Amino acid sequence: MRNIRTILLLCIITCLLLATAPSYAQTDSSKKDFNITAYAEVFYAYDFAKPQDHIRQPFLYAYNRHNTFSLHLGMIKANYDNDKVRGNLALMAGTYSNDNMAAEAGVLKNIYEANVGVKISKKENVWIDAGVLPSHIGWESAVGKDCPTLTRSIAAENSPYFETGARLSYTSHNNKWYIAGLLLNGWQRIERVNGNHTPAFGQQLTYKPNDQVTINSSSFIGNDKPDSIRQMRYFHDLYGQFSINESISLTLGFDIGAEQQSKGSSRYNIWYTPNVIASIRPDEKWNIGLRAEYFNDKNGVIIPGSNGAEGFRTFGYSMNVDRLITDNCIWRMEARGFNSKDRIFMKDGRATNSNFFVTSSLAISF
Repeated sequence: MRNIRTILLLCIITCLLLATAPSYAQTDSSKKDFNITAYAEVFYAYDFAKPQDHIRQPFLYAYNRHNTFSLHLGMIKANYDNDKVRGNLALMAGTYSNDNMAAEAGVLKNIYEANVGVKISKKENVWIDAGVLPSHIGWESAVGKDCPTLTRSIAAENSPYFETGARLSYTSHNNKWYIAGLLLNGWQRIERVNGNHTPAFGQQLTYKPNDQVTINSSSFIGNDKPDSIRQMRYFHDLYGQFSINESISLTLGFDIGAEQQSKGSSRYNIWYTPNVIASIRPDEKWNIGLRAEYFNDKNGVIIPGSNGAEGFRTFGYSMNVDRLITDNCIWRMEARGFNSKDRIFMKDGRATNSNFFVTSSLAISF
């Protein structure tokens, strides 16, 4: 904790000095290219299974604490963009960092984003960015206020939130098309797995015909194990976001993946997950989120079975109610449940096929 506090304090001091100190090399317009933002979200969750170690489920990596007030994500971010070069540096702390960055060493656990980009065309919007990047996969992020539901879907929790590598991207002049290709260190990795020298690749294609519709297709190809036991993984993420009217919007998503059963095998284990999320806004201050999801990983590629179960085949549902307190502060309440084909959950010392919990969060951005 001492290292985390020191890093955050140094970051805050440095950013404040950069923002306030005079610079004779800067013009007024260049000052506008540099921005500092911050985000903090605290939460409380109560799981009716009452886990004694306060850790709710092994397949969840956000808001995964029971009966304790916790910091989900505290982050400060510096951003620079002058239309020729750009960069982002964001440092973080919280349970999201502890759970999602467990495989990373030392202070790498506290890096939310750290990347540099260069525009390589004078006429077209073509960029090369490299470093720790937000994931090109999925319709959700760790920043709760940007998502229609309080907690993240099983699909988001078990696909990359972040990635490290290089990205070549193009955005059309009318902003309707976005195309990107990526060379990556692996599946949600900052550092490569020891013994892994296999390049991983990603692709993203986003189409926005108008302000009401977004269609996205993203993929990953790579191996996330040492080369001695290499198992190639192929994954595709497809989703659409639709604004039905000013009050109702829908997100429809479907992810599917396949991984070799063993090195050199022509047989693959497959997992898939459909999702439906509805966001209903009665007025400017209130929002209701409804979610239905299913995650089928019967061979335990991404989520191993537990309590003697052969795999993970689980249906999930949730409802959240949000209250916008101010333009930059939101309070949320959510009830969520899981029902599994097998008895993979524990309650009162016994295996059961269901789990139910409630969560509340308070988030602010500035």
